[in-house]
Amino acid sequence: MALIALASATGSPGVSTTALGLAFNWPRPVVLVEADPNGGSSLLAGYFRGVRGYKGGLIELALSATSLHDSLADLVEPIEGTDVSFLAGTRSYAQAAALPEVWTPLATELIDLERTGQDAIVDCGRLGHLGSPEPLLAAADLALLVTRSSLRALSGLRAWADGIHRGVLDWPRSGLLIVGEGQPYGARELFEVLRLPVVASLPDDPVAARVLSDGAEAPRNYERGSLARGLNSAVAAIHTTVSRHRQDLLKGAAR
Repeated sequence: MALIALASATGSPGVSTTALGLAFNWPRPVVLVEADPNGGSSLLAGYFRGVRGYKGGLIELALSATSLHDSLADLVEPIEGTDVSFLAGTRSYAQAAALPEVWTPLATELIDLERTGQDAIVDCGRLGHLGSPEPLLAAADLALLVTRSSLRALSGLRAWADGIHRGVLDWPRSGLLIVGEGQPYGARELFEVLRLPVVASLPDDPVAARVLSDGAEAPRNYERGSLARGLNSAVAAIHTTVSRHRQDLLKGAAR
């Protein structure tokens, strides 16, 4: 397992909340990268509730005069008490123009983390914006498109799914992560419309989600609640999917 990238096509399905939840439930040390070019850190302003200050992040990485490898090691910060560390996002949307040149070398560095026993989860934010980290989605072991199950969400995602199928988007290892399956459409219906595999589903649990998105106090039985169970199942499904992709690659190379 190396690089997992998450993105959305429309609305606010919960990409940042999902990425953080997966990171906290990941079985190995993991680096969470805030690669949304729209600016602002959902971690610093949300989970840390503004108490933790900005010490450097993605824009410093992009503009650094030293090697990207060394700069990344300096800028990644630990989340105390966990095996998660993070690279903070840009501070302003105006910084997005400086990002395109950093995505491909950053992808290489994140993939190389596997050699040190670490993985990477990337929050790519909403697709289609200036400076969008599409090279990270292309390089990922699994690119997950996070979506709600409403007609509006499917309509916004369909053009991106078509781009994948037509080869316009070179994201060969793609899948769906549904938040709130059955509201109103189920996994089978999403697959029939988008023709992308449904890797995992998470419950629509706003109270539990606020623990991750806003640093809210955890409700009773949070660790045994529906969101926690869903995140654990999603992590297992992601690992299974990536392992299957890698086995298919090995079989293809052996032919």
